[in-house]
This record gives sequence, structure tokens and C-alpha cells, in this order.
Amino acid sequence: MEKKTLSFQAEVKQILHLVTHSLYSNKEIFLRELVSNASDACDKLRFEALNNSALYEDAPNLEVRVSFDKAAKIITIRDNGIGLSADEAVANLGTIAKSGTREFMAKLEGDQKKDAQLIGQFGVGFYSGFIVADRITVESRRAGLPADQGVRWSSEGSGDFEVETFTKPTRGTDVILHLREGEEEFLSSWKLRSIISKYSDHISLPVLMQKEEWDAEKSEQVVKDEWAPINKAAALWTRSKSDITPEQYEEFYKQISYDTEAPLAYTHNRVEGRSEYTQLLYIPAKAPFDLWNRDKRGGVKLYVKRVFIMDDAEALMPVYLRFVKGVIDSADLPLNVSRELLQESRDVKAIREGSTKRVLSMLEGLANSEDEAERTKYAKFWKDFGPVMKEGVGEDHANQERLVKLFRFASTHADEGVSLADYLGRMKEGQEAIYYVTADTLAAAKNSPQLEIFRKKGIEVLLLTDRVDEWMLSHVYEFEGKPLQSVAKGAIDLGKLQDEAEKKQAEEVATAFKPVLDRLKDVLKDRAKDVRVTTRLVDSPACLVVEEGDISGHLARMLKQAGQNAPAQQPTLEVNADHALVKRLEGSAHFDELAHILFDQAVLAEGGHLEDPAAYVRRVNALLTA
Repeated sequence: MEKKTLSFQAEVKQILHLVTHSLYSNKEIFLRELVSNASDACDKLRFEALNNSALYEDAPNLEVRVSFDKAAKIITIRDNGIGLSADEAVANLGTIAKSGTREFMAKLEGDQKKDAQLIGQFGVGFYSGFIVADRITVESRRAGLPADQGVRWSSEGSGDFEVETFTKPTRGTDVILHLREGEEEFLSSWKLRSIISKYSDHISLPVLMQKEEWDAEKSEQVVKDEWAPINKAAALWTRSKSDITPEQYEEFYKQISYDTEAPLAYTHNRVEGRSEYTQLLYIPAKAPFDLWNRDKRGGVKLYVKRVFIMDDAEALMPVYLRFVKGVIDSADLPLNVSRELLQESRDVKAIREGSTKRVLSMLEGLANSEDEAERTKYAKFWKDFGPVMKEGVGEDHANQERLVKLFRFASTHADEGVSLADYLGRMKEGQEAIYYVTADTLAAAKNSPQLEIFRKKGIEVLLLTDRVDEWMLSHVYEFEGKPLQSVAKGAIDLGKLQDEAEKKQAEEVATAFKPVLDRLKDVLKDRAKDVRVTTRLVDSPACLVVEEGDISGHLARMLKQAGQNAPAQQPTLEVNADHALVKRLEGSAHFDELAHILFDQAVLAEGGHLEDPAAYVRRVNALLTA
């Protein structure tokens, strides 16, 4: 092929600008990315060679070599992996986040497709080289192609790149970085070694650099022809826990998660039995931006006997634990396991169950620790990940009881951190239920008129303000024998907490107030299912409640906001017969207007929206000027 000049895909031009200016805050990350790509290329060769051992040619030992030339200001990352053909170089290095995966999969036919899951991506990571280089040259030859079909790709990271064929005796890829002015710090053996040890120590194949010795005559380090590994070439998770420092655990987490903060907690275990596997799982310190994307695959990487199989192995962790990062390395799964096989495998089910229990145990250890610092960690975790954890009660019935014990809520006694066990410990003598109220915000929940009788009697009420809470309550009905009861549903019966004198007084008031109630029912017949004297209000004139079995007003509003139709239902209006505004109803010349104002105020008090705000304003203004 003659030398050709081609243009980058439009997206690449944008990403190159981001990469060189703002994508990475830490410049040294470029070496991690390129060494990782080289490792992936070797893994891909190993995978393809399962069916064609000739691809190894005369070099069966896979390795990555890193070298530098201080005079020429060049760093070279070389691997003897699968390599690139000329067409692949144009396609994969001229477009963004493309690694030949689709083309590779398309070549596989029949059942072979089910057995393949491409390893490695040649995507944004490659372009990170432009952080420190003003020109990158890639020299490569695909395994199995003749020597004269090597390809040389070169670009200055602007709008174009050049590509040509040349003779390359060995398979694999050389990525040659021509460093820009001011990046000479990376032309140091010590600097390169420290970066590789920091980020690439776990890579299962050797990363080599040339040895250096001190030359007393020249008073400088002299590079030798002998190459030696600078990484342990042992996956971190395969090493004994006693040999790994907390700093190494943290660095490995940052490397696999691209997080800048240390993890909140981690667990490292080797499981033996029906299924043998090693798990190294991390809980992030903060929620990722895409936490609420349930279609996002999980953060667990699957290895089989230290061979990388796939990123984001969602079958290994339930959806509600999608924030968990880490590695699972199985000794039992077939090396060519696919996503389809993962979903059906009995061994995978055992790994999933074991890993889920391990994560829950880790969280329980934080939540129930006698160490206040650990409990503070859990409080931080719950603040970020609590709503996602609540999804688990409907997805993971086997662990539902454990999950509910981990839940934390706000209540009328505390703004956060209240467990159901805490609530039970503070229940009034004779209290038969766990009371809760749902609302859009904590302020709305705290000031809900439905809480007034509970506040007066000192009864604690849980304040549920997460959007997932209504869904959670459809799966959690009781805790340790105590039912969960909404303070905004049905008639309030406090049982033993309400003395006979109070009950008798309520009945007498309802009887005496019956004429007003009947007239209210008639005026509001199109808006209220019923009107009755309340037993739950103390300071407010009125509130809305729904009957047991109906959906709450809060849930109806959320359904409407989501574009779904809520079941047609009317609320019940409860009025406080002792309130001055309600007393004014009797004999008022503006009875109808007052009735509608009471109803509208009750709607607003529970966080609802008026169907006709202008009518409400008009009625209030008319009364103010009467």
C-alpha cells in the first residue's frame, strides 16, 4: 500500500481535543492505558490461538516491552500480541472506541459465535497517548499475515493520519510516542518503572524493560541489552491477602474503576466447594453519575484462570448491586465462556449468590460495627446508594430480610440513619404498627398534616422521600411481626394508644357535625370520595387520605410525572371539627367556596398540584374582600 493520508472520524477530532486538554487530570495515565491495550492484544491472540496455534509463529511467550530513547524523545510500547492488518489500523485507529470487536465477531459462524467474547478494546485509551506526545506512530502486523503486510500508522493528533504498508518481521504492535516539549520527565527509567508498578502490576504477562547499571566512568546510568520484568506478572487477586498492602488494594481499585478516590470498603476471598473462584470486590466511596441507569452493566470483571474474559459481567451481580466494582476469577468456567452461557450456567448462579452474600456481609459489618468510624462510613454509603439498595427487595427475595435490616430512614425523631430495628426499640407500649408517610421532600414529609396526632402522642413516624420508596413498600409489608402502616391511608386506629375517652369524644363530634359533613359531601361530590371528621389532625383544618388498598397521592403524582396513567380514584377529605376555619362553615354564606378552599389546601399540604389554580386564587380573593 502506498502512503495514504486519511481524515479522522468527526468524533475522534472532538475526543482528541478532550484527551489532550481535559480528559485526564493525571498525565501518567497514558502509560497505563497503552500497557493495558498491549496486554489485551496478547489476550486476544491467546484466545484466537485456541483454534489456531500457528498464530503464535515462532514466539509463543507473550510479553509487553517498554523502552525509551532520551535523545530522540521517544517512548515505545511493544507487544507480540494479535497485531493489526492495514485495514484494521485504518478502521480501529481512525474511529473512536472501536476495537475491531464487531468485525471479529462477524467472522465467527454458527455456534462458534456463542463461544466468543472479544477481549480488549482499542478505544479512547489509545488516544490518551496524545496527552504527552505531539505525534504517535503505530507499527503493527497481524498474527498469521506475511512479513511484508505490516502497517505503519502515524498522526499528529489533528485532523488527519497517514497509513502505509511496510515489512515487519515480527507480529504484534509497536506504539511509538514522540514526546512534546515539556514532557521529558517520562524519559526516565525510574519514572516509567514506577508508573507501571503502580498501574500494571497485576497484568498476568510480563512487562519488560531494559536493565540499567551505574557507569562510574560516565557517572550515569547505562542501559544494557538485557530485558527484565518490572511487574510481578501475577494478578493481584491471586496473591495472598497477607502479601497485599491496603495501598495496593486501593491502587488496583482505582485502576479498574477509573475512580480517583479510594474505595469505601473491599473484600478479598477465595471460595472453595462446588464452585471454586476468587473474588475481590469493592464498594465505591461515592455514587457514579450513571448509577440510575439500570441498563448499565455491572462493574465486575470476569476472569477464568487469570485469563480476562469480559468486562461488566452483569450475570455475576444483581442489578441493585450494579455499583460494586471488582474481579471474579473462576477455576471452573470454560475459557471461552460467553454472555449467553453465563446466563444459563449453574456455576455462575452459585458465584452470583456467593458474591451477593459477601457484599451484604461487608455492608452489615460496617452498619453494625462498634467502631463509630465504620458506622459513619455506612451512613455515607447509604446516603449515596440507599435508593438503589431498596430496589433489591423486589429482585432478591432470598436476601430480602437481610436487605431490610440494612435500610436507613429519616423519621420524626431523626433526620437520617434510623433502622427498623431502631424504630422497634423506641415503639410506644401498646403500639401495634410501624407508621410511615411518603412525600416528595423531607420538608414536605415533616410538615404533613397527617402527622399531627402522632406528634402530639410522641409516636415516631418514618419519613420516606426516595422515589423508590413506594415501590419498595409494595414488597415490604412487615418487619419482625409488626406491619408497616401509612398514616395517610384509611381511618387511623391507634388502638391501645388512644384511650376510651378520646374515642368517645370523636364519636360525639362526628354525630354533632353530621349536617355539615353531609353538605360538604354534596358540594365536593365530584372531587372527594367521602368527607369525615378526622382523628389525626390537631392544628390543620383538613387533610386528604386514601383508603387501604388504593395508591397514595404521592405515588399517583409520580406515575403521572413518568407519563403513566394512575388508576382513577378519589381521596377522602378529613376535616378537623375543632379548627376555627371548619367551624366557620356552619351557617356561612360562602359555604361552597370555603368547602373548595379546604379541599384545595389539603391538596397543597400533601404536596399535590391543583387542577385549577386560578379558581383557587379567585375563591380566596373573593373571601378576603367579602
